[in-house]
Amino acid sequence: MLLWFESNGSHRHRRVTLPDSARDAARRSLRAGLVARRRAVPPGERTRAARRVAENADRFLHLKSHWRIAAYAALPGELDCGPLIERARERGCRVYVPRIDRPRSSRAMRFLELDGRLRRNRLGIEEPENTGVIGARWLDIVFLPLVGFDRFGLRLGAGGGFYDRAFAFRHARNVWHVPRLVGIAYAFQELERIEPAAHDVPLDAVITEKGVVRCVTG
Repeated sequence: MLLWFESNGSHRHRRVTLPDSARDAARRSLRAGLVARRRAVPPGERTRAARRVAENADRFLHLKSHWRIAAYAALPGELDCGPLIERARERGCRVYVPRIDRPRSSRAMRFLELDGRLRRNRLGIEEPENTGVIGARWLDIVFLPLVGFDRFGLRLGAGGGFYDRAFAFRHARNVWHVPRLVGIAYAFQELERIEPAAHDVPLDAVITEKGVVRCVTG
């Protein structure tokens, strides 16, 4: 465990870098509490929040007709992307959703255009049946589900690592950070600080029902 101090006037703050095992345990604890709180959101409030997120996203990003947008089919408890997808289509965007390739152990993710019939994959997530696949590098904006986030762009996900693997190439870029990664969340999912891991790919912004959080990285 690494410890150091930061000076701030007359105050000195102790910061702790946790070993991997302690960090992972802390993340599991945070994840469990936030997932329970997210599931407890009443249906009416969930619907209103999803609509406000769509409005905030359109106002913040100024969705353009030529953009390739990735969204997600919400699992139980996740903030619904349906109104946001509808808004993007109204603006003429091409909309894609993620597909987890087999075998699951590879943690590989690609994106299928949201067109035609949907089917549920082995994780219970709806996917298009068509074969219009695009690589992560060719998207303009990606809206990501999350369990928790902080203003440094750290995202606490469900624990599978699929998004971090798909966008790991952003670590090698110093200037060009397309696609923009934008988290979708309730405002209460914001945390003061998430202990980072080497594989984390930071977000550029997070959009909630209360507004937009511009992350340090964005």
